[in-house]
Amino acid sequence: MKVRAKELSEKARMSILDALYTAASSVKGRAAMKLFLRDLLTESERIMLGRRILIARRLIAHERHDEIARDMRVGFDTIYRVHRWLEDQLPGYEDAIAGLEREYKKRGEKHLYATSAIFRLKKKYPIHFLLFPWPKRRKY
Repeated sequence: MKVRAKELSEKARMSILDALYTAASSVKGRAAMKLFLRDLLTESERIMLGRRILIARRLIAHERHDEIARDMRVGFDTIYRVHRWLEDQLPGYEDAIAGLEREYKKRGEKHLYATSAIFRLKKKYPIHFLLFPWPKRRKY
C-alpha cells in the first residue's frame, strides 16, 4: 500500500528518514553504495537521480537552461527544481558535485596500468621494486 509523506505523523516521518540516512551513511565505498542503491531503487529511479546530479553539475558550471534541456532531453520544470535546490542554503548538491568532480579528477590521473598485475605487485611490495626496478618503456 502506498503511503503519502503528508499523511505520516512527524515522528513516523523522522523515524523513516533516519533509517534511510543511517543506512546510507553506513555504506562505505563506491561498490557497496552501488549495490545498496541497486537494491533500494528501481533502475528508473537511479537514472532519474543520476540525471538530477548531472543537471546540478551543469548548472554549477553556469550552463544555460535551454542548453541543458536540449542536450539532456529534460523539462524546464526539472531544471528549475534542481536550480532551486542549488540556491537553497543547505549545501547537499554542492558537496555531492564537489565530491563527484574530485572523483572524476582522480580517475583521470590514474596510471595506465592501474589494474595490471605488475601495478598491484608494485603497490603490495614497493621495497622489492626499489631493489629491482622495472625497465622503462622505450618510446619509438
